[in-house]
Amino acid sequence: MKFKIESRSTNSLARACKIITDHGEIPTPIFIPVGTYGTVKTLTPKELDECNAKIILGNTYHLYLRPGTEIIKKAGGLHKFISWDKPILTDSGGFQVFSLSHLGKVTDKEVTFRSHIDGSQHIFTPEKSIQIQRVLGSDIIMAFDECTPYPYEYERAKLSLKRTHEWEKRSLEEFHRTACPYGHRQYIFGIIQGSVYEDLRYRSLEELKKLDFDGYAVGGLAVGEPKEIMFSLLSRIAPCMPEEKPRYFMGIGKPEDIVKVIDSGIDMFDCVLPTRNARNGTLYTWRGRIVLKQARYKDDFSPPDENCSCYTCRNFSRAFLRHLFMLGDMTGLKLNTLHNIHFFLELTSSARKAIVEGYFEQWKKDFFENYPVEEDHYAENQKRREERRRKHLRETS
Repeated sequence: MKFKIESRSTNSLARACKIITDHGEIPTPIFIPVGTYGTVKTLTPKELDECNAKIILGNTYHLYLRPGTEIIKKAGGLHKFISWDKPILTDSGGFQVFSLSHLGKVTDKEVTFRSHIDGSQHIFTPEKSIQIQRVLGSDIIMAFDECTPYPYEYERAKLSLKRTHEWEKRSLEEFHRTACPYGHRQYIFGIIQGSVYEDLRYRSLEELKKLDFDGYAVGGLAVGEPKEIMFSLLSRIAPCMPEEKPRYFMGIGKPEDIVKVIDSGIDMFDCVLPTRNARNGTLYTWRGRIVLKQARYKDDFSPPDENCSCYTCRNFSRAFLRHLFMLGDMTGLKLNTLHNIHFFLELTSSARKAIVEGYFEQWKKDFFENYPVEEDHYAENQKRREERRRKHLRETS
């Protein structure tokens, strides 16, 4: 992979880099909007381009089920199917094995699961995951891994890590055995696992370094563990990740967390947070969150964010967006999503500019002085997650 470190922060590990793919350059730090089924919900590719999106994420598991690899192959690959001519990253399906674990069975050889759509049975192996991603034609492919929940016992995490390393080795072998059917180059990233155990994380990183992936990702964090643990682990692991390869933190989304992750030397990150919360009436601004259902916004005619240049902020007020949200109007969902994606991409491009021009430390200080950081309500969040999990099990049983 063509990868260049362009600048570094003098007082932290933050760095500005460039990843070059056949579908274009990716300046980092970069936020990757999530397009699970090949579309970032409510937005067109043109609107994403106008937000300055440089890369989007597609989901291997979901695209495999709908519309299916045969349709995408006939279309000439995912880029042509969705009319997106910039880079695409696809995950391996490993996270869905974790999040939909009640629908499947995991062995060292393979994962057997039932579709959450129609209950049909399917089998995923590391080889099949890579084969699907070859057909999708994504620029960056992720190795197949097993993501563990939190909390997770040490011995079980140790066994899971052994399985993940075998799967990632098989993924890399299948990647080298096959080729992209559309003529452009694809690259493969390995995923560091090990739950919240520092020794397992180091072991995972060292094993993956031997396999010489094109890039390295931190997986299995931001899955429910307290943030104190997450950032403590990252501060130890990130500096040991290969300097000359892209670094990717999977599934991190809150603006304050993104800034901390950039500070740790991570180049890429993705999350459904800006799009999902936009549809739930939450906007992100340089001064914190706006929850539109709150009555105080019903006659607030100021823009969502006075410091934002997106189409939504240039033309509409908080009162109007609240009105659309209370109606359940789809125009509001689009305008909210447009703003959130623009904000997250502006956040990372602003951080990049600060790194390149040598004032990242001051930029970070200014950000946290203006952005109210939410408390980490770990116990409450765990209770809500468990309630949702039990409800889902009841509904699907």
